[in-house]
Amino acid sequence: MNGVDPGRLDDQQLMKELETIHRTRHDTLLHGSNDALRAHNGRMAQLEGEYLRRHPRRPIAAGRTREGARDRDCTQESEK
Repeated sequence: MNGVDPGRLDDQQLMKELETIHRTRHDTLLHGSNDALRAHNGRMAQLEGEYLRRHPRRPIAAGRTREGARDRDCTQESEK
């Protein structure tokens, strides 16, 4: 495993790690080696899993659900 065990990070450190890994995701996907991408995937899964463990009842935006996306698609179609 690379990096500190996410369970040992405080909330502020966890958010900083998540922000960093999401910011570097696109570059890693486009230009990283297969090993770098595998490591990135693994670390991102660890960090996101820890965030979800700590925040199981996080607020969910209606537009980020399947139903919300369908509603958005229908609204956009009717505006054309």
